[in-house]
Amino acid sequence: MSNDKPFFATGEIIQDYSLLKKYWELLKKEGKDMEPALLSREDFDYIKKLVGRRRIKLDEIYDVLINYFTDRIDPETALNACRETYGVEIDAETARRKIAEVMAGWLIEASSYLGYIKINIPWKNK
Repeated sequence: MSNDKPFFATGEIIQDYSLLKKYWELLKKEGKDMEPALLSREDFDYIKKLVGRRRIKLDEIYDVLINYFTDRIDPETALNACRETYGVEIDAETARRKIAEVMAGWLIEASSYLGYIKINIPWKNK
């Protein structure tokens, strides 16, 4: 898979989008609905509501978003995507979570890029 990123992804949180891209490729190949694996207006509204005008730790919002996305991930396709991307055998729930982690990071990056939220990554400010 190529190293290019999805729209509005900056690489600040997720540097490697190959798992998500493989997941999209397999969804398309299997004729499954890709919409749950893409960011939507509702996702941006959700993160804006979560953050509001208060400060929140990046890891806290990341964990909430992982849980938010996990149910949208097709278990069988996620398993195949992990197998093809990393060459490992894991259980379907772990595979779903791995893809949800990428989607959560993508939403944070995209929301920051669009100015909906402001993120401060401590290790980047040193």
